[in-house]
Amino acid sequence: MTRKILPTEDVLEKMEHLLSITADYTRLKILCALLDGPKYVGELQSIADASQSLISHQLKVLKDASLVKNERAGNHVSYSLSDDHVASLLSVVFDHASE
Repeated sequence: MTRKILPTEDVLEKMEHLLSITADYTRLKILCALLDGPKYVGELQSIADASQSLISHQLKVLKDASLVKNERAGNHVSYSLSDDHVASLLSVVFDHASE
C-alpha cells in the first residue's frame, strides 16, 4: 500500500478493528482452516482443538466482522471465508511471519 497521505480516521478505525479481530489465536486457526474451503463447526472444533461453544462464539465474532460467511443446508451450517481479501490478508501475514 503506497500512499502519500494517511487513510481517513474512519478507515484507520476499521483497519484497527479488523487487525484486532484477527489477532486472536483461535480465530486465526479458524481462518487458516477455512483457507482449504468450507467447514462445519464440528470440523473446526477438531482442527482448533476447542469446544463447540468457543468455536461458535469465535465464528460469530468473525461473521460480525465480515471475515466469514455461513451457508445453511437443512440442519447443517458450513462456514467459509467471506471473500478473497481475507485469504490475501492471511497469505501476506503468513509470508511475513515465515521470513
